[in-house]
Amino acid sequence: MFQANLLQDKVIVITGGGTGLGRAMGELFLELGAKIAITSRREELLRKTADEMMAAHGGEVFVMPCDVRDPAAVETMLDGISAHYGRIDALLNNAAGNFISPTERLSHRAVDTVLNIVLHGTFYCTLALGKRWIAAGHGGRMLNIVTTYAETGSAFVVPSAAAKAGVLAMTRSLAVEWARYGITMNAIAPGPFPTPGAWERLMPDPKLAEEALTRVPLRRVGNHTELANLAAYLLADGSAFINGECVTIDGGEWLRGASEFGYLDTLTDGQWDDLTARSKQAGR
Repeated sequence: MFQANLLQDKVIVITGGGTGLGRAMGELFLELGAKIAITSRREELLRKTADEMMAAHGGEVFVMPCDVRDPAAVETMLDGISAHYGRIDALLNNAAGNFISPTERLSHRAVDTVLNIVLHGTFYCTLALGKRWIAAGHGGRMLNIVTTYAETGSAFVVPSAAAKAGVLAMTRSLAVEWARYGITMNAIAPGPFPTPGAWERLMPDPKLAEEALTRVPLRRVGNHTELANLAAYLLADGSAFINGECVTIDGGEWLRGASEFGYLDTLTDGQWDDLTARSKQAGR
């Protein structure tokens, strides 16, 4: 689909890069000539992923563990990557956490877990790298993974909806504020792109997954390569005039109506008890 050197020698940092969509995007970036750094809290998993990616695609994958909820850890992560590669050209904020639940069942800890990863973690990474670029007179590209309900909200994933809405507002705000420094900010709003673990926590009952699919006009879920293609385009030199945009890739799902998980309002308390148990089991 792309020229082989589309991202040649670009240094791209991917948070949540060890699994799922982060890994899929990283693999395509490698194929297109980028040098990537992947980060998450799980160093052993990161190293395994990096070895597998380099064996399959060549190139270089640098591993730098980091808990994005910790501003000091974010600074250390950026120091390590900058020391290794000499610079950073792009940041892909992909780290996330989410689960379905009636909001009244949530604990403060559950709310904090999602907000701290999605909103605070994204902001910490963005702010820390942005300050470095501005001080060095070095422009760059930032791409944030949000969700379709960042615009509309959604029942039963309220912490995620609030956090992703905040990330989208940050994206659009900084697109204006930091453009003068040569820094562009964009976002991608994916619809259903199943990943092991995360998908099971959101869709622990196969029947619910089937029902969710009926909301997608194309009657299928997204392929990871389709999302990776969009991300690669938005980080390529040819898209440099795109700034402050949020590109939806969901097979037309959100056009069928807001509140992606709103259809769960028919579940009984007993059904929620069962789903919660299944979701916790999937997360182990």
